[in-house]
Amino acid sequence: MISFCLIGKNESAILDKCLSALVPYNYEIIFVDTGSTDNTRQIAEKYTDKVYDFPWINDFSAARNFSISKATNEYILPIDCDEIVTEFDKKKTEALIRKNPDSIGRLMRINEFSRDEGTFGSNEPVSRLFAKSLYHYEGTIHEQIVRKDKKEPSYYHFPLTMIHSGYEGNLLIRRKKTERNRELLLAELAKAPDDTYVLYQLGKTYYMEQEYEKALEYFNKALGYDMNPELEYVQNCVEAYGYCLINTKQYDVALGLTGVYEEFAVSSDFVFLMGLIYMYNGMLDEAVREFINATHMSYVKVQGTNSYRAYYNIGVIYECVGDKENASKYYKLAGKFEPAVKRLKEL
Repeated sequence: MISFCLIGKNESAILDKCLSALVPYNYEIIFVDTGSTDNTRQIAEKYTDKVYDFPWINDFSAARNFSISKATNEYILPIDCDEIVTEFDKKKTEALIRKNPDSIGRLMRINEFSRDEGTFGSNEPVSRLFAKSLYHYEGTIHEQIVRKDKKEPSYYHFPLTMIHSGYEGNLLIRRKKTERNRELLLAELAKAPDDTYVLYQLGKTYYMEQEYEKALEYFNKALGYDMNPELEYVQNCVEAYGYCLINTKQYDVALGLTGVYEEFAVSSDFVFLMGLIYMYNGMLDEAVREFINATHMSYVKVQGTNSYRAYYNIGVIYECVGDKENASKYYKLAGKFEPAVKRLKEL
């Protein structure tokens, strides 16, 4: 019923883990090599006899669509080489496909990344499962699943969870990926300078590399347009914009996000961000209020923004004003979060 479709180039460091996690589900695996110079192809051949070559033409959709053309099953589930499937209920997924044959299935991806203050995990629903007779990919980078008849698709969630390491690991490899992405995104922007999604992705590329001033340039351009606050990428854009302002110490400018609170306070992430903004502006009562509000929210993207990270920051605030009793209370609520454990020992 389903074919796993992968594309990759020089993925020898990560491909074994990715493919070995797919084998237990006994679905067809298609692997398309876009020009590897290492032993990526040989690794793929250990797991599937359906390994194909496709010349890289700076177009992710072209490579994706080629991989789909080689699948013998109707339903396609693309997997990236830096993703590892950790949970997948085949039986429920196949039942959902039969119930929603024309819709796109969305899975949950956990993105892992590191910063100076520690390791983070963010939850991201991503569109992946679809019928190849109805859909294909469009866009040279950050490609999107689009109906061939151009109608608006409907969606459903299916029970698959994966861990995405993204741009973690070797700095040189990470830099090469981001440089490649920038080049492709800039080419897209030259063709469509008003494309807010491309502007957002350019900002995000710089943001992930901690080049916050450059990221702000593109986020500001995107936010200059009238965008729909219900779209997930728009929410992510606003939140990343806020963190860029914090990281560039533009705390007073960041307070401007209070003006869009009602529109964007739909997740613990935005509410947590507002707590940080108030905290950095010395508005401690308001900061505590927002961190508490964040702990009451069920929609969370970055893990901990509705629990241990919020409690930890409340503890920091109380410790700063000399209230050790409340500081200890909230550090304890943060559980095993290492910074909170460390502060408890110091009190």
